[in-house]
Amino acid sequence: MKKNKTTSTTNSLADLQLREGQSIDLLKSLHILTMDGKINQDSRRKLKQVMHLFQLIESPLMQLIQSQSKDGENTPITLADHGAGKSYLGFILYDLFFKPRFDKAEIPFFGHIYGIETRESLVESSQLLAQQLDFEHMSFLNLTAAQSIQDPSLPSHVDLVTALHACDTATDDAISFALHKKAQLIALVPCCQAEMAAQLRHNKAFDLSRMPLSELWRHPLHTREMGSQVTNVLRCLYLEAMGYQVTVTELVGWEHSLKNEMILARNIHQKKRSAAERLQALLQEFGVVEWGAKRFALN
Repeated sequence: MKKNKTTSTTNSLADLQLREGQSIDLLKSLHILTMDGKINQDSRRKLKQVMHLFQLIESPLMQLIQSQSKDGENTPITLADHGAGKSYLGFILYDLFFKPRFDKAEIPFFGHIYGIETRESLVESSQLLAQQLDFEHMSFLNLTAAQSIQDPSLPSHVDLVTALHACDTATDDAISFALHKKAQLIALVPCCQAEMAAQLRHNKAFDLSRMPLSELWRHPLHTREMGSQVTNVLRCLYLEAMGYQVTVTELVGWEHSLKNEMILARNIHQKKRSAAERLQALLQEFGVVEWGAKRFALN
């Protein structure tokens, strides 16, 4: 029997678990739905990932709003989305979380979403869509994550930083941005962690001669997998060392994405010395102290 292609469409939207009042027009504009309301499997996977990420950050975002409320008034919330792409996450966050609050007369200004993306064509298309939808508190910047740290277009403080599938060191640049902006929440879904794998490959002959542990990355495939695992472990320790409480969870089922690990960090303003010590110990164990000093600056 011939299998259906993954791009086949379906009329059923019930299993998408859309929120009450969620804009169907927005989903069509993002090409998640076709103009006649159908959806293909590729778009279904993308929507599932973004909606699940929204659900994971909705509760801590609400807690942040409550903690920042003064005399019953909401403090504006700022969000920066790195590697925004077509800004699926930013638009859905605006539609489901920001817009309902903007629409209330008692909250004339609730916050702003900044989409940061290196592909100029995607920045331009997102700007146009935001204008068409009257999402006036959205901005899109043609910048790398590293460039955005000092760019004057962004505010000095950002409450929530997200990076969904920002490739390789772009995730680390998003972390640096978040620390520089004193973000209260950070949500990361790392992708393509190649830098650490390159370090492991470079040191492989020496490591194999000095420790049995290096067998974990002797084969090229294992080197890539080990590089990803170690990179994310180091990132979590770094965030803890810098004062964040870290949770690591699965974003969606593995049938939807192999890049599936989500790191959610909440700023509790309590730097963990033990995390800094373990970070340094791991860098020493893997023989990447010099590299780690540049990537995970603890000062």
